[in-house]
Amino acid sequence: MSSTTAQPVDAASELIHQALIYDTDRAFLSATTAFCLDGLARDDRVLAVTTEANIELLRAGLGGVADRVEFVDAREWYDAPGRTLAAYDAYVNTHSPAHRRIRVIGEPVWHGRDERQEAEWTRYEAMLNVAFAGSPAWIVCPYDTRTLPGRVVADARRTHPDLLVGGDSRASPEYGDPAAFTHSADRRPLPPPPAGTAATVRFDADLSLMRRWVSAWAVTAGLPDGQIDKLLLAVNEVATNAVEHGGGHGEIRLWTDGPAVGCDVTDPGHMDTPFPGYLPPDPTGPRGHGMWVVRQVCDLVEIRAGRPGTQVRLHLSGA
Repeated sequence: MSSTTAQPVDAASELIHQALIYDTDRAFLSATTAFCLDGLARDDRVLAVTTEANIELLRAGLGGVADRVEFVDAREWYDAPGRTLAAYDAYVNTHSPAHRRIRVIGEPVWHGRDERQEAEWTRYEAMLNVAFAGSPAWIVCPYDTRTLPGRVVADARRTHPDLLVGGDSRASPEYGDPAAFTHSADRRPLPPPPAGTAATVRFDADLSLMRRWVSAWAVTAGLPDGQIDKLLLAVNEVATNAVEHGGGHGEIRLWTDGPAVGCDVTDPGHMDTPFPGYLPPDPTGPRGHGMWVVRQVCDLVEIRAGRPGTQVRLHLSGA
């Protein structure tokens, strides 16, 4: 086993993605201060996204060099899986030209998530291995066993190629191929919308009719303009994908749940894209932006792709 500072310098172009399993403040501090100090000594860019309490611990542990580390409250950073992935992608792209490596302490927010949100954040952790493959990113994701459910920690061992335990790095025997990753929630159908709240419309290749219907529904539902714009953009992108790849037609179901909006887009085709919307698209490319955009504007995206048919559920908060 090797320490967290024992990675070879010439491996900077390869992603390192580790789960830090810790059960004391001392264990967290020991691993993260060594990680930061080693990075600063190598002139790596260092970003720490964690809890307020852990930020205070790490600042104190780093002492006079703390101002060379960028700190962000995890609650601000981990708001939606797609947006968080995009934020990390932008950060790596911005700073990698000037630094050998981009080091990130990234502690996801698990408290307050329901089962389906937890499933999508777990999937996000698996997708990091694909989205940043071949990049100069070194990501350490802390998991506090004192406060997290055992299932979350168990999933961390499945989604991270390497583990940090007791200051040592070792391969995770439970790690699985992201392309084959499934969460236990994936095997269950999505729950129906609240009773009596849903409105439905069918669509075909003429999506202008669908857009007018969605817009009229949103106005009648009293949605604010910003939420309407996001809803129209997301629904149009998913419906376009269904027309092009899902048999040319489908159905949209919309409902409100308090200030939030839910939407199902279903079609008779089978979505076989392994990482829909998780891989940052080529900004100069003409295709591949649709589902990426959907994950940016929605707070949660759930997909059930079976045979026959595909269901894409979109969630937009009222905030």
